[in-house]
Amino acid sequence: MILCAGFGTRLDEYTKNTPKPMLSIKGKPILEYTIEHLARLGITNLVINVHYLAEQITSYFTDGSQWGVTISYSYEEKPLGTAGGVKKVENKLGTFNEFLVLYGDVVTNQDFLDLFAFHCTRPNAIASIILHERNTSNSVVEMDSKNRIIRFIERPRTKVKDKKQKWVNSGLYCFNKKILNYLPPGQYCDFPKDIFPKLVSEGALYGYPLDGYRCAIDSPERYLRLQNDFEKENIF
Repeated sequence: MILCAGFGTRLDEYTKNTPKPMLSIKGKPILEYTIEHLARLGITNLVINVHYLAEQITSYFTDGSQWGVTISYSYEEKPLGTAGGVKKVENKLGTFNEFLVLYGDVVTNQDFLDLFAFHCTRPNAIASIILHERNTSNSVVEMDSKNRIIRFIERPRTKVKDKKQKWVNSGLYCFNKKILNYLPPGQYCDFPKDIFPKLVSEGALYGYPLDGYRCAIDSPERYLRLQNDFEKENIF
């Protein structure tokens, strides 16, 4: 599932008339790079949730056949959050033992098959999430020697003084279908804020260090950085 229902308000004028996943890089929407990357990995059964300027996404990608994938859409009357959007399509995702959930504003060449293999070998794992290191983040993610996440605090309001590691959430997840039992139906719910701390308390959340390129388009500066990165290197 690719999460594309947000407003992208932090990008100001860039998203005034364009949903964030449709922002262009070298003549293609950033969402197209994600879909092409998944198709190359053999991941071809996709669900995309939409809300803000939804028609721009659905009319461009239609059923996905042009990219060798099958796309179904979940329209949200009001945004349900990262976890609420997943719960809404429980009937689709719940038919698989494991599935990926990706943020639509994250561009990455990460090999998700490696994440999947890692997840399937972790004892009692309900979720395995990709982490990257960031010196300046106040968020807290700490792992033990077996990659089990033992502490998770997403964007706390005050500085955490006893932070021991530099890991942060990358917005790229692999779930066992048991995760659906943790999600409340029909209401806003967020994985980092509402669900992951519960999984930490149960020893069911694992971290997988990022080993590819990743950029989240959450500000005009990041969008410019992504454009520059594409000019400098062949990311895909």
